[in-house]
Amino acid sequence: MSEGPDRPDRAYGAPEGETEAERRRRRALFLRELAEARALRDRVQPRRAKAARLRHALRMRTFRW
Repeated sequence: MSEGPDRPDRAYGAPEGETEAERRRRRALFLRELAEARALRDRVQPRRAKAARLRHALRMRTFRW
């Protein structure tokens, strides 16, 4: 009656025979593309990017260590 996959490392459609190195390679590629998309969005919408930077700075200032 379990609803999730049998193994958590096979969640989200990961191929069955995938090694840890292949998973890390796919993850690194995904993160590179995500950063590239964010950079593109920041160039296209500079005002929104500035507001996001200011919000992030405010969150970091109010966070207590």
